[in-house]
Amino acid sequence: MITSPDHQQVRVPGGRFLMGSDYHYPEESPARTVTVAPFLIDAYPVTNRQFRRFVEATGHVTVAERIPDPDVYEDAQPRDLVAGSLVFRMTSGPVNLADFRQWWAWTPAADWRHPLGAGSSLDGLDDHPVVHMAYPDAAAYAQWAGMHLPTEAEWEYAARGGLDGAEFTWGDNDPQETTPAANTWQGRFPYENTELDGWTRTSPVGSYPPNPYGLHDMAGNVWEWTCDPYHLPSAGTPTSPCCAPPPSQDSLPTRVIKGGSHLCTIQYCFRYRPAARQPQTTDTSTSHIGFRCISRLQP
Repeated sequence: MITSPDHQQVRVPGGRFLMGSDYHYPEESPARTVTVAPFLIDAYPVTNRQFRRFVEATGHVTVAERIPDPDVYEDAQPRDLVAGSLVFRMTSGPVNLADFRQWWAWTPAADWRHPLGAGSSLDGLDDHPVVHMAYPDAAAYAQWAGMHLPTEAEWEYAARGGLDGAEFTWGDNDPQETTPAANTWQGRFPYENTELDGWTRTSPVGSYPPNPYGLHDMAGNVWEWTCDPYHLPSAGTPTSPCCAPPPSQDSLPTRVIKGGSHLCTIQYCFRYRPAARQPQTTDTSTSHIGFRCISRLQP
């Protein structure tokens, strides 16, 4: 393990593993054997404290903090062409789960510094994963840090922790409705969260035991960007993203996000598994998307 005051990386041995799954969502199949080289990966998602250091050093302005270009978003209403991001809002009761607009709200002034919008702050959240990260923000941080975003295969291999073919990062049993091993949703989505795991939104990184490689939060808490463009591993029709807004229908590229988030639940979004994956438009930020970095080793 490489350790600095605010940065820890774990060495992941190279090897072959069974990537994907034939038992859940169609976009995860077919399960196939993949080989990856050894690499180093962050033990935790990038935190607000770490991202603040990057912004102070570079002056980076995140996508959520920029006013959208009306030439790119031709169908947008003028009132929506303001800096902001998507924030999860719990509903007051049962809603149509096919309509993500019931619980996702475009929120002016929502960004990494103001995770719930204007008036919110990072007070007490220094050790929580940074959120409202669009792909360019994650990529810029990685470049500044002299690292990379992982490929989908690298991310999944690391998440499995050597438990090849296991359902979860910790094995095959699912304790999330009894003794949670990760920050996910307990209760009836999206209007009741029992907080059995202690959290409604993000949790401090490292709040749960690591996987066998020593990596924390590879399931739940926040979705994490990979550098791979999204495509289906085989012919077929993917299911719609569940707890996240679906990719926009414009020409903007998509990348794979992995790991699930604090909004995942077996009742609705069973994606807190290593094989789970979703497409995300690269310009989209939300209150449950973050990232972690890797360092590739010289051959």
